[in-house]
Amino acid sequence: MPAVLDNEIQKKMEKLTPKEEEIMRWFWIKGPLFVKELQELYPDPRPHFNTLSTLVRLLEQKGYVAHKAYGKTYQYYACVAEDEFRKSTLKDVVRKYFADSYLQAVSTLVQDNALSDAEIEELTALVKNLRSKGNSKKKGMKSTRPEV
Repeated sequence: MPAVLDNEIQKKMEKLTPKEEEIMRWFWIKGPLFVKELQELYPDPRPHFNTLSTLVRLLEQKGYVAHKAYGKTYQYYACVAEDEFRKSTLKDVVRKYFADSYLQAVSTLVQDNALSDAEIEELTALVKNLRSKGNSKKKGMKSTRPEV
């Protein structure tokens, strides 16, 4: 059941602008914030209060944040965990740029020397560990990796 829920969440997640992502990072780092507190996190020249307020309300409309009312002011908090967002974003990138193949994505990183030797060893150990536990997601499927 949780996998279905994850897929439902991913389908509902709207794309974020770079500014919206930046604001979400503050919520993930700091936790619940009033817009004034959010504004104070920025270096000078700080974004205008109304600009941040508008962006936070857009994030709320998209389902990324919610609020708790304190009189006439609202304290906002993240509704989407950073890890959920990261996984959804990665899935979108893999689907869009690598024909839905995680193997092609990882192969590109390895071939472009984007991974250090230590990272490759760690990845290899992770794969071996998953195999030994029988956690292969696509058991019995042949590789679609093009020969290099």
